[in-house]
Amino acid sequence: MTTPSTPELTVAVEPEHEPHLVEAVRAAGGAITGLADARALVWVGGGTDFPALPDTVEWVALKTAGIEEFVTAGVIDDKRLWTNASGFYADNVAEHALALLLAGLRQINTSVLRHWDKERIDASVRSLHGSTVTIIGAGGIATSLIPRLDAAGAKVIAVNRSGREVPGAALTLPSARMAEVWTATDHVVLAAPSTPETRHLINGDTLAALPEHAWIVNVARGPLIDQAALITALREGQIAGAALDVTDPEPPDPDDEIWSLPNVIITPHVANPASGLTRTMAPWLAENVRRFRAGEQMLSVVAAGRDY
Repeated sequence: MTTPSTPELTVAVEPEHEPHLVEAVRAAGGAITGLADARALVWVGGGTDFPALPDTVEWVALKTAGIEEFVTAGVIDDKRLWTNASGFYADNVAEHALALLLAGLRQINTSVLRHWDKERIDASVRSLHGSTVTIIGAGGIATSLIPRLDAAGAKVIAVNRSGREVPGAALTLPSARMAEVWTATDHVVLAAPSTPETRHLINGDTLAALPEHAWIVNVARGPLIDQAALITALREGQIAGAALDVTDPEPPDPDDEIWSLPNVIITPHVANPASGLTRTMAPWLAENVRRFRAGEQMLSVVAAGRDY
């Protein structure tokens, strides 16, 4: 008796045949094809230009961790499996978050601007060692960042949706108890998805509750911060500074006051550089191709109706 063979996994990489991802698919045993003949789609475009999918597509792999533009475009359905890149870029982003926090605390930014202004700069330098850092959105980035913070001598409070314990954190709180962290922390790292619930979670009230020496690092999405409230807090010295890889709007207008504030560091959304994104994604994609072919649990599955 002949055992039926498993259908070949045909994969479309669109809207362009990105070489790192094409090679990852082939290395894992998949075959590159056009969308009309594909069982899987690796989509490296955005949400607004997402194609109509044939019924033969069983799995769609998105290149980004944030899926808000795809949710807004209404393309994520329950007819097929969807995965995003949640956790794929965590090491990159965690490294950048640590660099931003240290740059602010050690006054690297001020030294670049003011040169040998030792008296003023010396008095503003702070140590990460012995401080408490709260990570809001304690997923893959937090998992990567916590050991780095621990190595620097900092204690971590992790905030996630469920309150499920995060390894390495001194304390894990559910997002429903987030109000407790503002007076219990020294600094805040934002790593949460952009959803209606997280919009402006840093606002006038939360900024007022933080200590004056606090730095806020945002490596997530700009709308997590009420930028007008942040500018006021920075201008008035309510907090020590902000280090932002993302802003709202992005980029800020050339005449936006945020550019001129001496206690702000802005990097141009490079915590996970777009120039190396597909190279970083490739081994994760290869693993998901292998898992799909083997009928195993996939990495970073997105549920229809969820914002992340």
